[in-house]
Amino acid sequence: MRYFRYLTVVLVLLFFSCSKPKPSPRPVAYFRLNLPPKHYVRFNPDSCPYSFDIPVYARVMPDRDEKHPHHCWMTIVFPALKAAISVTYYPVEGNLEQLVDDSYTLAYKHSIRADDITEKEFVNKKYGVYATVFDITGNAASPMQFHITDSTRHFFRGSLYFRARPNRDSLDPAIKFLEKDIIRMIESFRWK
Repeated sequence: MRYFRYLTVVLVLLFFSCSKPKPSPRPVAYFRLNLPPKHYVRFNPDSCPYSFDIPVYARVMPDRDEKHPHHCWMTIVFPALKAAISVTYYPVEGNLEQLVDDSYTLAYKHSIRADDITEKEFVNKKYGVYATVFDITGNAASPMQFHITDSTRHFFRGSLYFRARPNRDSLDPAIKFLEKDIIRMIESFRWK
C-alpha cells in the first residue's frame, strides 16, 4: 500500500511537471559588422596645404557646394560603414581665435543630446601639428569632431557622421573602429 502511494505521488508530479516551456523574449541585438583590415595610403592633394594617411577602404569626395567654393573642403566616405568625415580648411588670416571658438561651439552644440564630451589634445611640435579631438558620447549626431592647426597659418576641421539614426549602442563598434582611423589621420598629418 505504501508503495502504491509513492508511485501515485511520483506519477502525479511527473504528469504536472511535463508541460511546454513558456516562450521567453530574445534579447535585443544589433547586426555584426564585418570590419576590413587596417591599411593606409598617403592622401596628398596637390592644391591643398596638407597631407595625411587615410584607410584604403575610404574614398575622398571633393565638396562641390556652391555656398562654400573652397577647393580644400571634402568628405572622406566610408561606404561599408555608412559613415563620412566632413573636413574643412581655412587659411588663418588673423582669425585663429575665431576659428577655434567656432570649432568648440560646433562640438558643444551636441551637448543637448550628448551624455559627455571629452577633449583630447595632440601635439607634434616637430611638424607644427596641434589638434583637439572631441569625443561626444551619447546619441549625438556627430560622435567625434576635431580640429588641427599650426597656430599661425592653417586651420583644418573634421566631423564624423553616420547615415543612421544616432544610437550610440548600435554605432559604438563602428565609432571605435573609425576613431583609430581619425587618430592615425591626426598623427600622420603634415602641413606643406
